Amino acid sequence: MPTWLLGQTAQHAGRLVVDGFSSVGARGYHYRVLATLDDFGPASQASLGRRSGIHLSDMVATVNELAELGFVERAPDPSDRRRNVISLTTAGKRHLRRLESRLAASQDELLAPLSAEERASLTNLLATLLDHHNQRAGIPEERWR
Repeated sequence: MPTWLLGQTAQHAGRLVVDGFSSVGARGYHYRVLATLDDFGPASQASLGRRSGIHLSDMVATVNELAELGFVERAPDPSDRRRNVISLTTAGKRHLRRLESRLAASQDELLAPLSAEERASLTNLLATLLDHHNQRAGIPEERWR
């Protein structure tokens, strides 16, 4: 059944990504925050949470970890001093590139038995399924595109 195959493959994919990130002392949330900041620029924690799909309680802990490592900086928002704006540091950009390299290696390992054409076809089919179900669930497009 396709659902079983997708589920089993997702387990392998998740393990490969977790192993790749943990080999450089990172977690998936670290990648998501750094990549979101790289894509959209500095943001409040709330905005960063919405864009990355990370719950606010998890976002605080993740930003704390990344700030301690010097990968992000917090600064008071000039328009509202009650909130902070999170920005990516130079070290954070370098770390993001390391994580992207690990992620690419995980993708290659997962998709090893497929040709380039098969990989593209699989990616397109999965994107079509995801788009359909995200739209039906009313998930804002900014969260999945």
